[in-house]
Amino acid sequence: MKSLQVIAWSLSAASLLAAMPARAQSVADFYKGKTLSIYISSGEGGTNDAYARLIANFIGRHIPGNPLVVPRNLPGAGGLKAANYMFDVAPKDGTAYGVLQRGTIIQPLVDIQSASYDASKFNWIGSTAKEVSVGVVWSASTDVRSIEDAMKKEVIVGSSGVGNDTGAFPLVLNRFIGTQFKPIHGYKSGSEITLAFERGEVQGRVGWSWGSVKSRGSDWLRDGKIKILVQMGVGKADDLPDVPLALDLAKNPDDRAAMMLIFSPTYIGWPSVMSPGVPADRVEAVRAAYAKTMVDKDFVANADKQQLELDPLSGAEIQKIVAELYKLPPAAIERARVAMNPPEESAKK
Repeated sequence: MKSLQVIAWSLSAASLLAAMPARAQSVADFYKGKTLSIYISSGEGGTNDAYARLIANFIGRHIPGNPLVVPRNLPGAGGLKAANYMFDVAPKDGTAYGVLQRGTIIQPLVDIQSASYDASKFNWIGSTAKEVSVGVVWSASTDVRSIEDAMKKEVIVGSSGVGNDTGAFPLVLNRFIGTQFKPIHGYKSGSEITLAFERGEVQGRVGWSWGSVKSRGSDWLRDGKIKILVQMGVGKADDLPDVPLALDLAKNPDDRAAMMLIFSPTYIGWPSVMSPGVPADRVEAVRAAYAKTMVDKDFVANADKQQLELDPLSGAEIQKIVAELYKLPPAAIERARVAMNPPEESAKK
């Protein structure tokens, strides 16, 4: 009889335990012993790659559980390959993190066909710096010295693809202000493009972050080897007061609205994301770790050593900006779409 009572009590206890919710795994428990892969949307050697690898060196110390952080380059299609991967393929458990090209934010809106994601559904983690983009020429390869000159004479510029600023911005300026930029696609990174104009393969680059120019092309600026023609963004850089802003060259309010949509992502700079579906507590933990990394004295010292500017944006700020872009009027979006998909480019797809 006693044994039956013991059995009955054991069964009752087992049923009670089964009915109790399992203790949620903490973020630290999850990340302990794990590897966090950082997928970099460009090839090695450029500013995007430099920021991503610097983050990889320090963010792990601020994530609960201190995972091993491994950077992995995933270039292609002007950053679209990495964006598609993070949205469609990457693990949704918090072990994948992407450093994207800012231009990929609006590619689905403007109907770049290889964009299979919805940027408003990413979990935005943060950005190392706000930016303004510029268009430059290699002085030895062309006599073009101003944006007005580029409206009169063809300028061949390097491009990483239509999904990237270097591919999209020349087409946008051609459409809205009448320049004659001719993009040559196929370069894997901004560094490859700069090497290409040093070699004389192309004459310039339209879509180069001003912070990157100052850190990686300071000697060229000093020696007059490059000439800045125009800047693209929502406002001028403080230290480029005399270089025209593309928005100010718009011919009418409708064109300006479309250009504002296209150039707005430049403000976001160098954004990082996690995939849709990652548990909210892990997203928040990585966002917090990112914010701590941005003020980590060793991180800041290394950024300064590499001449990488820091002017961070939080993940929440980026999330809000992206959400607003995705609510813009259809007419403005359509005008931008046409500018970024001219017939001659659509025929190449």
